[in-house]
Amino acid sequence: MAMEKAVFGAGCFWGVEARFSEITGVIDTAAGYAGGDLEHPTYKEVCTDRTGHAEVVEVTFDNSRLSYDALLDIFFSLHDPTQVNRQGPDYGSQYRSVIFSRSAEQFAQGRARIAELNASGMYRQPIATQVLPHSTFWRGEEYHQKYLEKRGMVSCHI
Repeated sequence: MAMEKAVFGAGCFWGVEARFSEITGVIDTAAGYAGGDLEHPTYKEVCTDRTGHAEVVEVTFDNSRLSYDALLDIFFSLHDPTQVNRQGPDYGSQYRSVIFSRSAEQFAQGRARIAELNASGMYRQPIATQVLPHSTFWRGEEYHQKYLEKRGMVSCHI
């Protein structure tokens, strides 16, 4: 098994984490925060929209069974990547569409996918998703992990 990690922000991390956890080849998922200035941020701090963090999901996957390109397809299907700092009823920079690349290859693949989507005419507006270099992933509080599963829910608003 060749394990790799990917980090995606597509709005509220509860639904994003639930969807990624269902995919064959995904070994583990964790809800958390990335991209901000504060070390060990809490949900309450991130929700102030002043820490610079995004709600993200760290996906550990077996790249011999699931490609990063396939994860990108899933990521873009989970949310509206043309929205700036919002998804559904959630707004603020913590809900931005973002890819934190863990390698130069992931960075290039993310940028290439955005260019393809923009060229495809699939969306009326340009893709707003940021592709950024790896940032420290801060695992969210335990009550956020597998949030929907723990509550017997299959989805939230995404």
